Amino acid sequence: MNVNVVCVGKLKEQFWRDACAEYLKRLGGFGKAAVVELPESKLSQEPSEAEVRAALNAEGRLMQPYLSDKKALQVALCVEGRQLSSEELSEKLENAGVSGLGSVNFYIGSSFGLSEDVKRACGLRLSISKMTLPHQLCRVVLLEQVYRAFSISAGSKYHK
Repeated sequence: MNVNVVCVGKLKEQFWRDACAEYLKRLGGFGKAAVVELPESKLSQEPSEAEVRAALNAEGRLMQPYLSDKKALQVALCVEGRQLSSEELSEKLENAGVSGLGSVNFYIGSSFGLSEDVKRACGLRLSISKMTLPHQLCRVVLLEQVYRAFSISAGSKYHK
């Protein structure tokens, strides 16, 4: 199964990039894995609700090529999403593959989140934690958990 992490913004610190690169390399043993970084909309210092909504909609339009993939499990990362154990995530990904889906696309928005259109287009809304995490760390945690999920399905000793 191919894995795409479609996210808004770039990782600024090298240590975050290194951590992501490590998990992308590990995921390569299970299929093609990629991170797609989309540009973040520019907002004023104190953006209005309408300005934020317009920015989220613009970012959502950039995600559209991935959202239109009918052979992919679409997963929005958002605070109101479900929290899953590593085993539950593994089962979701395994079931997607068995049902004929060849890819899974995860969506990470800006610090303001994802547009409602992106969330509606996704079959699963996932929350990494009830705690607030920096978006950079969220990306690393997601990639590690996806790697762990595939490792669980493969019966590897990585997951203890």
